[in-house]
Amino acid sequence: MIQHRIEVADALAHRYLVTLKVAQPAQVQRVSLPVWIPGSYLVREFARHLSPLRASQQGRDCEVTAVDKCTWDIRCEGRAPLTVQYEVYAFDTSVRAAFLDARRGFFNGTSVFLKVDGRDEEPQQLRITSLPKGWEVATALKAVKVNRAGVGDYEASSYDELVDHPVELGTFWRGAFTARGVKHEFVVAGAPPDFDGERLLADTRKIVEAQIQFWHGKRKCAFDHYVFMLNAVEDGYGGLEHRRSTALICSRKDLPRVGNTAKSDAYVTLLGLISHEYFHTWNVKRLKPIEFAPYDYTGENPTRLLWFFEGFTSYYDDQFLLRTGLIDSATYLKLLCKTINQVWATPGRHEYSVAQASFDAWTRYYRPDENSANATVSYYTKGSLVALALDLSLRQLSPVDGSQPTLDGVMLKLWQLARPITHADIAQALADEAQQLPPKDLPYRARGVAAAWAEVLHAWTETTVELPLPLLLAGAAVAWNAKPAPLPQRLGARLSEANGSLRVQAVMRHGLAERMGLSAGDELLALDPWRLRKVEDLQTWHTPKAEQRLLVSRDQIVMTLTLPALDAQTQSKGRRRAASPPMMGASLELIQLLPATNPEAGATQLRQAWLRA
Repeated sequence: MIQHRIEVADALAHRYLVTLKVAQPAQVQRVSLPVWIPGSYLVREFARHLSPLRASQQGRDCEVTAVDKCTWDIRCEGRAPLTVQYEVYAFDTSVRAAFLDARRGFFNGTSVFLKVDGRDEEPQQLRITSLPKGWEVATALKAVKVNRAGVGDYEASSYDELVDHPVELGTFWRGAFTARGVKHEFVVAGAPPDFDGERLLADTRKIVEAQIQFWHGKRKCAFDHYVFMLNAVEDGYGGLEHRRSTALICSRKDLPRVGNTAKSDAYVTLLGLISHEYFHTWNVKRLKPIEFAPYDYTGENPTRLLWFFEGFTSYYDDQFLLRTGLIDSATYLKLLCKTINQVWATPGRHEYSVAQASFDAWTRYYRPDENSANATVSYYTKGSLVALALDLSLRQLSPVDGSQPTLDGVMLKLWQLARPITHADIAQALADEAQQLPPKDLPYRARGVAAAWAEVLHAWTETTVELPLPLLLAGAAVAWNAKPAPLPQRLGARLSEANGSLRVQAVMRHGLAERMGLSAGDELLALDPWRLRKVEDLQTWHTPKAEQRLLVSRDQIVMTLTLPALDAQTQSKGRRRAASPPMMGASLELIQLLPATNPEAGATQLRQAWLRA
């Protein structure tokens, strides 16, 4: 058994002390630290936070040689146990790494625990010790011998299991419930005194029960213990999935408060995050792309399927809020509108397929800059729209043996494969669920059922063809309405305001701002004689039918640019868009989804089934 020990070395200096013990080491024992954490597709170089490694056998120092940025060779004398000790600087407040101060501790194993070369499939012991007085431990790791605070020994079957269980330390709110025989704990750090923990538990339980039912039906769940770890901060949002837990971060204002029963948009967003990460318990942690079986912790693990594992999860996170009654159909359509408009405002969707965006996540999505909107598309949002399009397409088909084809059936067919999956597996599951050709309005030429669904899936994921959402939504008695987008979007720019300054964050490809000569970082000073300090100032002083002068500062140099009459430019832009779709920039419109008036009876029934109305 490989033994790891972690303790607080100096909370004020944000340092953990980690000790590794290896029985019967190799003559040259290689150890390494992961360069990334699964679920966050970026090489993060966690080793930069480690102090120099000290190694010894029976009190005698061993020679340690750095092989590369995250790998070390240790020369051992004989088979006596090897002890390796090092400190880890931990001051990353995200869910991806490690954190420690006088109030709270948190760590992912990928940031703190060395992997012993050739021994990573052996059982791993973790001892958590020497915590500040009053601190507790929260983790889904199997407890072997711990006290009431959770301090003591834990065990994992392998290194991969060890590092897939984050640990929360400190004084935190703690609650629990049991769903389908599985104990679920919820810990919240940084919660205000009036935090309504019971409401959060009750709402989370609804999500949990619905998702276990979705994946397992009446069968027993594959795990018996799950932990939600939520860090409430002044401003933050995000989550990272693990096989029996999830690490979450949110703003304190997102939390429910005692005495306030209103369901704010912020609280709905938090529930959506909880739903998303819990759905990952199956979709990516157990149902994996073939490229993740197993994980390679030494470098990038690219896959073209993040549109499925993240995008489809994004589709289902709000679906489960709807199915459990945590939101109504009107709220769901508003959330769907938000996703559609985010994608439509991204010119990169015309340049990059969602499959290519998945593959390039390591260099594009996780390394955003001022050109990101032009250079890629989000596999979260675009992937969720692919899921929507497939679900509505299946729901338009005739029932098979009395059962309506849906995306739910596709997901369960993939789950039943009980192995890592490929793009071809998804296409086959679609065909198996449909058992008939796709709706005739979809883009396919193949005659066979399997070939036709494979063609549709390829078009929507491996090409930049526009998803036929207006058509599919109309078939579900949902009207696709358009109105002019806000002025910055129609200009083809993203703006930010701070301290009385209005600046350009990004310029959209093929947009008016690009043709005017605007660049990211420019400060917008004045429109004609009017000073600009806020976005609303631009809207106030803009005259759509007249050419105007825009005063801009770039690198301390003041320039005058010409803002053409926007009405004429919009019409011209529309003609170019129709003539040359691949050259389209950001949409000049905002989409609104509403129940259709006087729909066909079949469309109304489809909408009712889809929206659970």
